[in-house]
Amino acid sequence: MQASVINVYNGITEERARAIYQEEFGKIKELTREAEQTAIQRVSELENRVIPKLSKIDKGLEFFSNPDFQFLLIEAQKAAAKSERPADYDLLSELLMHRVKNDSDREKRLGIKKAVEIVDSISDEALLGLTVFHAVSSFSPEAGDLEAGLDRLDCLFNKIICNELPEGNHWIDHLALLGAIRINPIGKLRPLLEHYYNMLGGYVCVGILKESENYFKAIDLLASIGVSDSFLIDNVLNPGWVRLNAPQQNSFESINKLIAPNVMIPLSTKEKAILKDIVSLYNKDCQLLQNVKKSFSEKWKLRKSLNQLNNWWEKIPYAFTLTEMGIVLAHANAQRCDNSLPALN
Repeated sequence: MQASVINVYNGITEERARAIYQEEFGKIKELTREAEQTAIQRVSELENRVIPKLSKIDKGLEFFSNPDFQFLLIEAQKAAAKSERPADYDLLSELLMHRVKNDSDREKRLGIKKAVEIVDSISDEALLGLTVFHAVSSFSPEAGDLEAGLDRLDCLFNKIICNELPEGNHWIDHLALLGAIRINPIGKLRPLLEHYYNMLGGYVCVGILKESENYFKAIDLLASIGVSDSFLIDNVLNPGWVRLNAPQQNSFESINKLIAPNVMIPLSTKEKAILKDIVSLYNKDCQLLQNVKKSFSEKWKLRKSLNQLNNWWEKIPYAFTLTEMGIVLAHANAQRCDNSLPALN
């Protein structure tokens, strides 16, 4: 026997996955003939989003033989059948992807299950508000350069803010009713820029005065771990001073160092500790820091989406926090808007 191509399949194939998908939908078809055609069309839209995504994950299609996943799939099909919004099919497919990637985490699995159940009930404006709120607390740029980092944030929120942001408190009450948030009626949200002053402390700092004693100490510390002094860059918010080329002051997880041409490796725990020693050399003058914050605020407001975000945030009437279900739903929707975002952690 001769063959030019031999395909060997172990476990669930895409064809079998589609067959299981149709079998599961057959269990919920209790509709009139007219409604059934609409439901079939909507569930097919979900199928054409889910299976190609799962087929790209190692052993992703194997989950079609998982009873717990099959029960979730039925709920997702019900939600798709009831919803007229095409965006919901994308959102449901992202939630099913989260389920596959968080198979061993029971808390996340419960949050995903609850999120699937409300996809067809949540309003567009409430979902938008929820997603923007989650994005503020969860996503920050990796670029050490201030302008590049703010541009990345502006691009992200430009993708997420696809409609008018919700006003008043009805969207917050709607989210609370669905169980996506917990309201704190006597509290107020921290000002948005105050939040980013802390989150992006690597940008919003006084830094080290050029040619000062601490400047040369910092250069020596960088040399001790084999990092070039070019990692100290001009602080554009405070001319005449320098800072580390990193967006945060207390986390250097995204920083790599060059050990050979085109070969980068992450910093070790000891090397990260040295960078924190350099941060401790930063000037702490309160007046200089206030000037830096003012300059950061001016650059923030020059960007359309970031300025829009700040104006909206100031009008949110009271504080709230996201439940596990709210986080899962918001993250899935954010990934639907920008597929370059990292997976839910």
